[in-house]
Parts: sequence; C-alpha cells; structure tokens
Amino acid sequence: MALTGKIFVEEKDILYIRGEIKGEIRGEHKKALDVAQELKNEGCSSSFITKITKLSIQEIEAL
Repeated sequence: MALTGKIFVEEKDILYIRGEIKGEIRGEHKKALDVAQELKNEGCSSSFITKITKLSIQEIEAL
C-alpha cells in the first residue's frame, strides 16, 4: 500500500476513493461531450447524439 504524505493510505481512504470516482465520472462526461461535438460537426441530429452519448439535448445544443 502506498502512503501519501503520511496522511492516508490510498487504497483505504474514502476521500481518496471518492476523488478517484469523481475524476472518472468527469473524464467520461468530457469524452461524451467530445464525441457529441464531433457528431454535431458531422451534421448528426441532436436526438441521435443523445441516443449515442446519453447527454441531454440541452448539453448537446450548448455545444
């Protein structure tokens, strides 16, 4: 187990785990936005992009 700054053990600290999960979710959302932008640039409809990316129509139209 890695000790980080003598504050917590990464594998067991709930705040560390929550931070990792939040980072993964943000990364997945950013990737969905990137894909949506590419699809929008290719002329795909917002309803199709929503179906593929699971983003809301509002998020897609804001791109």
